[in-house]
Amino acid sequence: MRSSRTVSILAATAVALMASSALARHRTPAPAHPGSWHFDPNFKPYQAPKSAASGTWSPMNHTFPGTPDMALVLTDGTVMAHDLCTVNWYRLTPDNTGSYQNGTWTQLASAPSGYSPLYFASQVLPDGKHVVTNGGEYLNCSAVWTNKGAIYNIDTDSWTNVTPPSGWTTIGDAQSVVRTDGQYMLADCCSLKQAIASLSGESITWTSTGSGKADENDEEGWTQLPDGTILTVDANRDLGSNNDFEIYSENTGSWTTPGKIGVSCTDSSTHEIGPAPLLPNGLVFQFCGTNHTAVYDPVAAKWTVGPDMPNIGGNYSVGDGPAAVLPDGNILVAASPGVFANPTHFFEVKVKSPTKVKITQVNEPASAGSQSSWESRMTVLPTGQVLWTSDVGDMEIYTPVGKVNKKAIPTIKKVKSTLTVGSSNNKISGGGFNGVTYGGYYGDDAQTSSNYPLVRFTNTSSGHVCYAKTHDFATGISDGSVTSAKFDIPNSCETGASTLEVVVNGVASAGKSVTLN
Repeated sequence: MRSSRTVSILAATAVALMASSALARHRTPAPAHPGSWHFDPNFKPYQAPKSAASGTWSPMNHTFPGTPDMALVLTDGTVMAHDLCTVNWYRLTPDNTGSYQNGTWTQLASAPSGYSPLYFASQVLPDGKHVVTNGGEYLNCSAVWTNKGAIYNIDTDSWTNVTPPSGWTTIGDAQSVVRTDGQYMLADCCSLKQAIASLSGESITWTSTGSGKADENDEEGWTQLPDGTILTVDANRDLGSNNDFEIYSENTGSWTTPGKIGVSCTDSSTHEIGPAPLLPNGLVFQFCGTNHTAVYDPVAAKWTVGPDMPNIGGNYSVGDGPAAVLPDGNILVAASPGVFANPTHFFEVKVKSPTKVKITQVNEPASAGSQSSWESRMTVLPTGQVLWTSDVGDMEIYTPVGKVNKKAIPTIKKVKSTLTVGSSNNKISGGGFNGVTYGGYYGDDAQTSSNYPLVRFTNTSSGHVCYAKTHDFATGISDGSVTSAKFDIPNSCETGASTLEVVVNGVASAGKSVTLN
């Protein structure tokens, strides 16, 4: 799906790239901006056999108003999505049955003037009130590696500029995480620097961290581990050979290099590497800019070489590309036949153990032939479906078929049985509120984490669904201990007998019977 707007953007950005030889080590020789250079009208989307147990794709019933590049699930159950290379943001509200496919779009406040990024850091903060975005590989679809940023206040529907850390001239397509202590941590794409944010209202101050980083952050992804450390595979040294990996410690604020991963994972010409999702069984599955894969066991601190990605008229790889951990613990991933090549195919990856990995090709949306893996992102919805957003102008929902992984199910320990519509700061406690995975993964270009508790009500009489707004919850990965959160019930919720569930990464707890007054 291409528009005249996309074609004009392609041309403008190509000029911008040619104007600066310094950009050569970044996303080149790819198209300078999303879209399709090699659209094949004869392409037939892959249809998986029944034995593949593939999920299904469904287009949105209401079209996104712009060109979607990424989306975040907010703590009130709505979805916040960005219009590529603009200041425009939109909110997707599910219908009263909880359907996102049939949800409606409303425009949010525009980001600050001049901050129209593409490929940038993004996180929902644990106060439930703020979304922070930093950097951008592009502004107005021109390659600049900006150090701009902004913070969005969900309550007031307003944006505020964020000043970059002192001395940072770039942030670009940067990595970010919310640490186990609730603090937001950000990388500078093109140096060894990282910083931690302290938030006061909408004002951010920065503290440097990350001593000992062995190579610059460019093109690398961050995977947070259950112990609070951060894993990254180096993309800027030992190219074409067995890659080094590094571990960041929150306690020391420093990086160490424990060893190598066992395969050549980074594409040597572009430095691109794939996502590395953390799974409910505690393992990390690393996709690569080559056709190789690897599995990391954080407990044993050991890497195991995984199976190569399939050869389907070419060796498939994920040199930049989205992945999402499904409720059953499988990974949905988009891959292409080489870095920046078309078409995209989709796979579910089942990782039983470091030596038992199965990669299965699954169904794909009709637009798969017109794009490469790097042009899309994945966000796990509260329904357990995956919202797939694509720079070529497509947005669809993948509905998986697997059974929920028991380790991913949150539990409710304590909540009042009678609650009041319009009330705030209601308390709830239980296990698994911060999840056993982060949900959506990409790497340096986008973060779409959803490992926080949502509170969902289903009215017993009407069957209508309503979400409360959660805040002040634990971050990091759940270790099984009981944590708490607060939630505010909107006036729009129906009163009467209801079922309350806590939902994390699209996985719902057992329901609790409550009454809304």
